[in-house]
Amino acid sequence: MTFDEYQALALLTAVYPKESAIAYTTLGLCSEAGEVADKLKKLIRDSGSDYSPEFYESVAKELGDVLWYVATLSHELGFSMSDVAELNYNKLKDRYDRDKIGGSGDDR
Repeated sequence: MTFDEYQALALLTAVYPKESAIAYTTLGLCSEAGEVADKLKKLIRDSGSDYSPEFYESVAKELGDVLWYVATLSHELGFSMSDVAELNYNKLKDRYDRDKIGGSGDDR
């Protein structure tokens, strides 16, 4: 499945207030990314970092939710997921080519 095929399918289940679409999908993306982090936090607390198959599966499910929000937010901003992926790759490739992949800041 391509990014754009996934995005089209994700949009079939996009039920949220259209007047708040950008805010809603942005907040959803943040909360789902937080759930990914929460899985790891609880693993460290409860299992001493035992990366079990169940842990991997639970994180994969949360990553799917992150992906859904990336797809819908991208759409609301007028981008295909392929557009976003290409923009990101080009940014990172440029940093790599200039030996600026490390460090911090958006404009390095």
